[in-house]
Amino acid sequence: MAEVDVAPTFGAELKDGFKPANVWVANGIAWLDDIQNFYRERSAIEKEHSAKLNALAKKYFEKKNKKSASLSVGDTPAMTPGSLENASLTIWTTHLTTLESIADEHEKYANELIQKVADPMKYFAGRFEELRKRHVEYATKLEGERDSSYAALHKTKTKYDAACQEVESKRKKTESSFDKAKAQSQYQQQLQDMNNVKNTYLIAINVTNKQKEKYYHEYVPEVLDSLQDLSEFRTLKLNALWSTATTLETAMLQQSNSLVDHLAQEITRNQPQLDSMMYMRHNMGSWQEPSDRVFEPSPVWHDDDLMVTDEAAKVFLRNVLNKSKGQLGDLRREVDKKRREIEGVKRIKERVREGKENKDEVLVVTQIFAMQEDLHQVDRKRLTAEVETSTITSAVGDVTLGAKNHNFKSQTFKIPTNCDLCGERIWGLSAKGFDCRDCGYTCHSKCEMKVPAECPGELSKEERKKYKTERQSAAGALLKPPTGPPDHVAELPALSRSNTMNSLSSGYAASANRSITGSVVSPRTPSEETPPEPSGPRPAVKKTRLVAPPPAAYISELPGSSVPAPKAAEQKGKMLYTFEANGDGEVSVPEGREVVILEPDDGAGWIKVRAGYKEGIVPASYLEVFPAPIVPQDTGSSFGNRPASTYSNSGSSINTTSTAVKKKGPAVAPRRGAKKLKYVVALYDYTAQSDTEHSMSEGERFVLIKEDPGDGWAEVEKGGATKSVPASYVQVATD
Repeated sequence: MAEVDVAPTFGAELKDGFKPANVWVANGIAWLDDIQNFYRERSAIEKEHSAKLNALAKKYFEKKNKKSASLSVGDTPAMTPGSLENASLTIWTTHLTTLESIADEHEKYANELIQKVADPMKYFAGRFEELRKRHVEYATKLEGERDSSYAALHKTKTKYDAACQEVESKRKKTESSFDKAKAQSQYQQQLQDMNNVKNTYLIAINVTNKQKEKYYHEYVPEVLDSLQDLSEFRTLKLNALWSTATTLETAMLQQSNSLVDHLAQEITRNQPQLDSMMYMRHNMGSWQEPSDRVFEPSPVWHDDDLMVTDEAAKVFLRNVLNKSKGQLGDLRREVDKKRREIEGVKRIKERVREGKENKDEVLVVTQIFAMQEDLHQVDRKRLTAEVETSTITSAVGDVTLGAKNHNFKSQTFKIPTNCDLCGERIWGLSAKGFDCRDCGYTCHSKCEMKVPAECPGELSKEERKKYKTERQSAAGALLKPPTGPPDHVAELPALSRSNTMNSLSSGYAASANRSITGSVVSPRTPSEETPPEPSGPRPAVKKTRLVAPPPAAYISELPGSSVPAPKAAEQKGKMLYTFEANGDGEVSVPEGREVVILEPDDGAGWIKVRAGYKEGIVPASYLEVFPAPIVPQDTGSSFGNRPASTYSNSGSSINTTSTAVKKKGPAVAPRRGAKKLKYVVALYDYTAQSDTEHSMSEGERFVLIKEDPGDGWAEVEKGGATKSVPASYVQVATD
């Protein structure tokens, strides 16, 4: 057996060869059972004199021959060893040869053989096997983390594809939606979200690739080196027990001193790394590192692999960079501290192995392993923070310089609170979000990373109110229509009065007969034109909707405009059901009460009415609209100068010869601002766990009130009650 100066290691030579190496080490540990059984059987046979010893030596020669290849080079070597055996097997052969020369034995030697060799060997075999299983568990954990990284990357890719799909859907809605301004705002918001998801996807790719690199070049090699150390440690303990057995034989068999001395000399030559070297020489093969992950464009949103660096994206990237940079220093210090601690325990292990310190080496190695697991977790976080920092810095520079970051703290809002970024209500079963402890900025959890770093610092209570009002106004401005068409939408042709006759508006007069040909509706009798009125004085009409003004008037009919409202007869209706106001702008009206309709349903499912001196909105489904006479618009011009169509085809221009709107059941009104009702269908049965949840049966339909905001729950309405259901248990109805 040749001497070696620098012993190669498993981690440097075998790379991703943990599984075969583990089998090889497991065979070596299992082999200890054979050896300790050998000593136990020998102890019994020693009492039956040398004849039994010869038979025992022959038996274990056969066992050795069967396991020679497996113990030397493993079960699946890349190169067959021929007749070669590793160093430990060579010593074992010498040992069996010596045994054949021993003829005399007595009871004392047999008892000492059990106490000093067989029992300790069994003990160490169990400890070695436990430690080997820890290696297997840790290697499996590393592999699972690697696979989870790939799965997380795939999940991020799926989210990116979904975001792209949603952007495309929002873009199409801007072309067909009734409320262009809101649809455009939602499209722009979704486009920003898609860019953020894309950036997250690119960051996740870099993180996954870096973690993959660490997996194959650091984590797995460390486990392999530790596995090699365990195998060599086993060899050392095996040598120690063999030496003990040899000492016993020397003391008890004076006749066999020469043979035992030779055996002892051979044992001392069995260096632990020699077996490892032979195994490595016969198992080294070609290995190629898996390729890095690259950006894959969405099939519905073709894009490149460049980071999005517009202003909205920079806000998101600045917040991510600030978070990563804030963690990076602490993580680096913690990693360095843990590395120093591990090095200190490794020095203790070396002193124990050299006999300079009396400690249980197995416990020391177990401690090292536990510390390496802790280091691994912290180092993964450090690596993620470093990659995020370098990726963002290389794309947009250090955008955190000069930033005035908010002092956000997680907060559960007990009262209704709006997000200062998107303007929407922070709601849900927990109503959790963030607020700045300095300036009072509030936002959703999902909006935290999109908040600009523009904190004015600590403010007084009055200043907080002032800033709150300004931020809410700015958030509300996101829903205002843009001054021109978006870049991706072609400008529509000019709208004339005759164009308005091509579409019928939805609302309360769905059953009325409309004129869409431009012909004049036959005049009505005075009794038909005069609707019933309440006995008391009638308040002044705020705005008439009976005759649609020309398109120019529609455009100017905004807050602050000066378009005069023409005089018109009031349209009335009667409440079919009692309605209790539960929100801003709503008005409570009892069943059977007649009301004056101020503004018809614009498609959102709500009608503005006046009940006595109170004004507000009520659900359209709760109201029966009375037929109203058509009042021509007084334009001040001659009949010949009037447009071709005297009547608008909006919900106010109706033929009063039709009957009243048919009554419907008391369905809960949809949320204000919605363009149309959405329905969902239950995919599975579900039993409510509290009073705030709906029970469902498979196939049951509900009105969708609020989609899943990210907490896994959606709000639906059924039977007049709005409650929550699991979002994964329902799907949007297609019919």
